[in-house]
Amino acid sequence: MISIWVKSKKVELVEEESRGMVPKSEALEATKFAIEIGFRHIDSARVYQNEEQVGQAIRSKIADGTVKREDIFYTSKLWSTFLQPDLVRPALEKSLKDLQLDYVDLYIIHFPVAVKPGEELLPKDENGKIILDSVDLCRTWEALEKCKDAGLTKSIGVSNFNHKQLEKILNKPGLKYKPACNQVECHPYLNQRKLLDFCKSHDIVLVAYSALGSQRVKGWMNQNHPVLLEDPVLCAIAKKNKQTPALVALRYQIQRGVVVLIKSFNKKRIKENTQCSCTENSPVSGFNVEIRYASL
Repeated sequence: MISIWVKSKKVELVEEESRGMVPKSEALEATKFAIEIGFRHIDSARVYQNEEQVGQAIRSKIADGTVKREDIFYTSKLWSTFLQPDLVRPALEKSLKDLQLDYVDLYIIHFPVAVKPGEELLPKDENGKIILDSVDLCRTWEALEKCKDAGLTKSIGVSNFNHKQLEKILNKPGLKYKPACNQVECHPYLNQRKLLDFCKSHDIVLVAYSALGSQRVKGWMNQNHPVLLEDPVLCAIAKKNKQTPALVALRYQIQRGVVVLIKSFNKKRIKENTQCSCTENSPVSGFNVEIRYASL
């Protein structure tokens, strides 16, 4: 399954070659275009600060008859400043208000690390260090379960969890709903094989972000890391199969049973990525070198 990942503002961005400020109008237009050409899984988050535009795009495509609400699978995320149990539902309700939707299809914990609650998304002390908070993620999970019971989200999950953090939730006394998914960085240089096996053993879907590597932006990633899509072996496989390196990398994930998030505001590449399901199985293997692009 290939999905569109809509990011903007400071915390990320969406062009595969660049990273920086993205006009909110581009999030609106990219989402509308993605829906028009067949994308149905749309991933965003409160912290991306573009849910108003994404919601507008979804509603416009519903209004013009392109899709029905039930055709769209929309994912939002609970940011780290809202992990205290009493803040979970208000955070989700704020996303729903911005989206102008009655529910989201999936609501996930963005990071398993709590940050000081407040207006700032990344509060820092006088030394420039992020101010952390203390929270029991099992209590946070219980608050998510209540959101599901209230009909505010169809399913709940996590992101950036390792297997021990997943086990803590899975082994929680009185667990009502287990995580539907775990969204993590995953690509041929970081194949997450052990985590994927663990997730599969518990019927948890692994969702891959940075599936094509990441943008080479200072402060975001190590500039000495190799560019995944320029890997000579990957390029040779792509040439042999008359595909782009990106399509080969995406197909590799799909054949492993991984849901893939792709990021782009470029209409040509958005459309190209839909061709992934039409390509033959990717022979990519043995790439894993434990390179992590995202600095968490």
